[in-house]
Amino acid sequence: MSTTKEIVKKHGFKFTKSLGQNFLTDDTVLEDIVTGADITDEDFVIEIGPGVGTLTKELLKKAKYVCAIELDSDLIPILEEELREYDNFQLIHKDAMKVNFDEIIGNEASVKFVANLPYYVTTPIISKLLTGGYNFKSLTIMIQKEVAERMAAAPDCKEYGALSILAQYYCNTSIIRKVPPSCFIPQPKVESIVIRLDKLTEPKVLVKDEKLFFRIVREAFNMRRKTLWNALKNLKYPKEIMEEAFSSANIDPKRRGETLSLSEFGKLADALNDLGDNK
Repeated sequence: MSTTKEIVKKHGFKFTKSLGQNFLTDDTVLEDIVTGADITDEDFVIEIGPGVGTLTKELLKKAKYVCAIELDSDLIPILEEELREYDNFQLIHKDAMKVNFDEIIGNEASVKFVANLPYYVTTPIISKLLTGGYNFKSLTIMIQKEVAERMAAAPDCKEYGALSILAQYYCNTSIIRKVPPSCFIPQPKVESIVIRLDKLTEPKVLVKDEKLFFRIVREAFNMRRKTLWNALKNLKYPKEIMEEAFSSANIDPKRRGETLSLSEFGKLADALNDLGDNK
C-alpha cells in the first residue's frame, strides 16, 4: 500500500492552506477509524474529504460501496488514479456543504459517514448532517480535540454548550481515540480526536417545536455568564409568560445555561411553546 507521503510526493501535490488540509500518515489511526466506524460489507459509506485516498482505500476493502466527496480540483486526478482498481467507488467533485445527501443515499439501508474534516468546516458539516433529516446510521469523524470534547460534554463544565446539545439531541456519542499532530502532514498545531456519533431513531428528547428548542439553546449559550432570565430576553416573551414557563418547567431562572440538561431545555421549550400559543 502506498503511503500518504509517497502519494503526495509522486503526484507533486501542494497543500492549500485555505482548505485546512492535513492528511493522515499513521496506518494505525486509519485502521482505528475503520474499526471504530464498524464498517461491514453491508455498508454504503460516504466519505467527506478523502485527501489522497489512503483512508478511502481501507474503507473500500471493508464496505459494500464508498462515495467520496472532494472539493479540491487538484486531488480529483490523484484519487481517480490511486483508486482506479476499485469498482465499488464513486468520486464526487463538489463542496460537501452544497451536496444534497438524499440524492446520494437514495434507498440505501445502511449508510455511514466517515470524514477527516478541516477544522474550519467541522461545525457547519455536522450541523448539516444532523439537522438535514438524512437517513444514516453513524458519523465517524476526526476533528479538533476541543470540538470533539464539546460534542461529548456533560452539563456543568466549560466544554458543554450548544454543540453538545446539537450532537446529543440527535445521537449517542463515543470517543474512539486521540490523534497527535505527528500523525499528519502538514502537522496541525492542535491534537485531534476521532469521535463517533450514532444517530438515534428519534431525538433523545421529544419537543413540540424544534426551532424554538434550538433557539433557546443558542440564546442560553450566547452569553455564558448570564443567567437564563437575562440570556433569554432576546426571545421577546412577556415577563409573565417567562415567569410562568420557568415555574412550569421547574427551572430556577437564576441558573446559567451550562447547568441545564437536555431534558430541562426540552421542558423549558415546551412550556414556552404552550404558553406562547396562548398569549
